[in-house]
Amino acid sequence: MARVILKRERKRRLEQGSPWVFRTEVDRVDGEIRPGDVVEVVNHQGHFLAKGYVNPASQIFVRVLTYNREEPIDREWAGRRVDAALAWRKRFLPGVRSCRLIYGEADFLPGLIVDRFGDVLVVQVLSLGMERLWAMIRDVLVDRLRPAGILLRNDVPVREKEGLPLGVQLAYGEVPPLVEVEENGLTFLVDVWKGQKTGYFFDQRENRLAIAPLVEGAEVLDCFSHTGAFAVHALRFGARSVLCVDQSAEALRLAEENVARNGFGGRAQFLCANAFDQLRALVEEGRKFDVVILDPPAFAKSRQALPGAIRGYKEINLRGMKLVREGGFLVTASCSWHMHRDLFLDTLTDAAVDAKKILRLVELRGAAKDHPVIHGSEESNYLKFAILEVRDRG
Repeated sequence: MARVILKRERKRRLEQGSPWVFRTEVDRVDGEIRPGDVVEVVNHQGHFLAKGYVNPASQIFVRVLTYNREEPIDREWAGRRVDAALAWRKRFLPGVRSCRLIYGEADFLPGLIVDRFGDVLVVQVLSLGMERLWAMIRDVLVDRLRPAGILLRNDVPVREKEGLPLGVQLAYGEVPPLVEVEENGLTFLVDVWKGQKTGYFFDQRENRLAIAPLVEGAEVLDCFSHTGAFAVHALRFGARSVLCVDQSAEALRLAEENVARNGFGGRAQFLCANAFDQLRALVEEGRKFDVVILDPPAFAKSRQALPGAIRGYKEINLRGMKLVREGGFLVTASCSWHMHRDLFLDTLTDAAVDAKKILRLVELRGAAKDHPVIHGSEESNYLKFAILEVRDRG
């Protein structure tokens, strides 16, 4: 097995829990390597640190698979990893049959996402090394869960950086066009074949419950509403009305159906529009809401995109604040991990200054329990979710 020797002068990221070794941390490689090979990682003194798969074409040179030198990367290893992921969900989400089942590096299966929708699994294989391990892991998933079907949503642009093709294909059994997910006692139809990412965002499960004290009798604006998960929760908790805004007509059709199937038909409106444009238009119309929810997609998918993302987050939050009635609430999120927590809060502060608002923080939250965070790996701690009371200044 080839060895990757790390530089003497480096941050001790790997020892602190980071599951990645970047190319810039590597001093040299002893032995021949091919993309996807399992290698040992040692420090400059030759002390063993981890084993992982290598991709010389990627900025992430090695992704860690185990910290045990004697542990072979075989079917038994895959079984232990899957069993541990299942045990985590059973412990923290007892009885839940729809959730993120495997969360990549945070479940020690780097480059692999598995979302469970009852009897259907939707999978993203995001790296070359995991592509080589996938068939073995698929067999373990079938053995443990006996799913009706497994769908590969390998249409993620990050695969191109790993030299992998994009596509959507059936990996096992049968998967219908729409599946049903149950969350917090509500049901949602999800388009797992063509919806965003795997079709549904489980990371906001507990955050959707957190809006309960805000919305009773409220007029709610839900921007970037996708298939209506926040809107349906708001209606369940007593919202008088919800205006859903999203630029995807297909997502809004599902949102309307999800509102109706949970018994809230007639209490929501659906507007297909660009959220930036619509927020601006609503401000110009003088509209006001008791609660404004902003749950946008990631604006910063790279460090280079961060300055533009900051401007985007500031703009939508500034306009969202202007739309909140005095003493109402702004519910706002960022799923860009480059937009770290303090920067996100600073951006909200800047928006409040320009909007002439005073903010009172009710709660600052992260992702749901099926999205564990590895301490020392800032990449897994990506979601920021803030609830803020909004008051006029002067």
